[in-house]
Amino acid sequence: MSILASGPSAAVSAAATLKSQENSKVVYLTFDDGPSKLTDEVLAILRRADVPATFFLLGEQAKRYPEVVNRINEAGHAIGNHTYNHKYDALYSSFGEFWSQIKETEEVLRKITGSRTPLVRAPGGTYGHFDKNYFNLLEQGGYKVFDWNLDSGDSKRKGVPASEILENITSAKQGQSMNVLMHDGAGHEQTVKALPKIIEFYKSRGYEFRALTPDDSPVQFAVAPSMKNSKRPVPSSAWIQTHVVPNAALFMSGSPLFVEAGNVETRLETGEYELRDSQYRVPLRTLMERLGAEVRWNDKEQAAVVSWRDAIITIHTVEGTMRIEAKGSAAVESTVTLDRKNGLIWLPLRSLLEAAGHDVLSVTVNQDERRVRAL
Repeated sequence: MSILASGPSAAVSAAATLKSQENSKVVYLTFDDGPSKLTDEVLAILRRADVPATFFLLGEQAKRYPEVVNRINEAGHAIGNHTYNHKYDALYSSFGEFWSQIKETEEVLRKITGSRTPLVRAPGGTYGHFDKNYFNLLEQGGYKVFDWNLDSGDSKRKGVPASEILENITSAKQGQSMNVLMHDGAGHEQTVKALPKIIEFYKSRGYEFRALTPDDSPVQFAVAPSMKNSKRPVPSSAWIQTHVVPNAALFMSGSPLFVEAGNVETRLETGEYELRDSQYRVPLRTLMERLGAEVRWNDKEQAAVVSWRDAIITIHTVEGTMRIEAKGSAAVESTVTLDRKNGLIWLPLRSLLEAAGHDVLSVTVNQDERRVRAL
């Protein structure tokens, strides 16, 4: 028989537990630039020591060693996104290029592990590389950017010896929460050699080992003075609305999508829409009938015909075309990417709304809902 504690004593116990957690010392071991042939050695050391870690992976390396990515994931370690190719000139030339590499790596990792990671680490760290737009837009897109507060120095030059790596860590001022930068990419054999003693050092000082999660408060460097008046191109509002804002939904679960168009609002639940390639996709009949349109199927032409106010939209599923006939205007025809799932036609929400004469005004995402507003 179990008895659930309640009342003042339970409150005191809960408070004591919380205080204990707040006072605990935590270390996050993080590894950049992998996976490589060395990563399995790192995994073996972590397994023997029974400690978790976080691996910030490069997309091109993940494609080269997908089986190692799986072993990282199956061992319960955290996986983060370290861009695709680590090339500074491209990554820090414009936010669009950085975003493109994050998305490319995200897709590589998703295909291997079946899930997406919101954890991001900038190659070389954010200092001197990120301006405020990089920080703001990545946060708006649902990502958590992590720098570090202790550099092992294993990448200061080629072949840094294990003894120096260990000294860099053990001689540093240790705080309540330590985020340690190391590397498991090619050429970092000495980091692997130093790792057991690094783990031993933190264990001897009573640190708890954890892997990073989206709920952890990230260590982030300040924006460098040289970046405060950056001349790099800033993405347009339209690009942000199309690419960044809907992206946050990838890391939320169960939020409904509200669509407002022509002074009518409808709600789509999880499963009644999807986010793919930074676009919301919706089932044609489900959405349009809820917005008050009439939808009929022309079996002979294999086409869906939507009558909504002053417009008739005909979607030919075989040709993949959409024909728009609006009162007082010449007919317009264009191609459209569509899918057939569970007997329903799915297509991009923006294309559908604009075909009916409702230009998208805004796309917003928060913890409770996602919303698309159109004229």
